[in-house]
Amino acid sequence: MNTSINHGAPRSQTATLATNSVIRNTYTLLAMTLVFSAVVAGISMSLNLPHPGLLLTLGGYFGLLFATSKFRNSSLGLGFVFALTGFMGYTLGPMLNSYLSLPNGGELVMTAMGGTGVIFLGLSGYALVSRKDFSFMGGFLMAGILLAFVAGLAAIFFELSALSLVVSSMFVLLMSGLILYETSNIIHGGETNYIMATVTLFVSIFNLFTSLLHLLGAFNSDD
Repeated sequence: MNTSINHGAPRSQTATLATNSVIRNTYTLLAMTLVFSAVVAGISMSLNLPHPGLLLTLGGYFGLLFATSKFRNSSLGLGFVFALTGFMGYTLGPMLNSYLSLPNGGELVMTAMGGTGVIFLGLSGYALVSRKDFSFMGGFLMAGILLAFVAGLAAIFFELSALSLVVSSMFVLLMSGLILYETSNIIHGGETNYIMATVTLFVSIFNLFTSLLHLLGAFNSDD
């Protein structure tokens, strides 16, 4: 009886230490990638670089995401994380320039940025403090993101502005759910690779910000 207890405690302590390490490494890398992406976006804005277009954006994103996942257990994976987040920062630059050209563009961007920060910190903090298990959301989020992605492509190709707003609203909800899900996944040992955890949270923040920006821009439009 005593032997069983003595063996169980070290395993539990080891698991806790491993989880804390993943959390620490994830949020450290996430902060670094957010700063790096912001710098790249700033350079893209200052040089007034054109948007790469839908096909190149999708190809670059999924290609770099695949490479990051393939090398997630090596130091090369870190390089691909920064390549991915830097590329996403570059695509963000032209978008921000477009919104900043509006009469109240600066206010829109800052509101979207503040809203993204509040949502991320609130949901991530809640998952960390409450320690609740949100793994049950996995299937719903996967199906929802796939549906929103396809609907988003349809909105672009068929120029359906109303559908585009619906898709942005869906992404705000889905990315909020993904933040809860992934943070919970890290806490409960479902995600043990901090590189992939960082990518998931970064993509959630990126999509949350751009979706909020799109919605705010639409609701503040005179059209």
